Amino acid sequence: MGVTKTQIFTENQNDLAQFFKVLGHPARVAILQFISKQDACICGDLVEEIGLAQATISQHLKELKSIGLLTGEVEGKSMCYCINVDRWTSLQNQLNTFFNTTKLNCC
Repeated sequence: MGVTKTQIFTENQNDLAQFFKVLGHPARVAILQFISKQDACICGDLVEEIGLAQATISQHLKELKSIGLLTGEVEGKSMCYCINVDRWTSLQNQLNTFFNTTKLNCC
């Protein structure tokens, strides 16, 4: 696979591309949907809820954390995850701008 020339694109374009890449797996979408509907941070309910092995869930959580959508804190022997509201809002604004400035004038 060739090397991508990310430096020729804007920071916003690279940020959105990374966001879409990470959300390109349905398990990550399901994890975000589940966590975003909770009243508190999640500390271990994901395996039952999502239906994947703990190691697989951990890898997906790592990917979501890598783009800043989740924050994680150690509580006792568990790792608890929450939506990073600032990053969530930033990406929401970027997506709104992306979709709201697109002209749909194709044939």
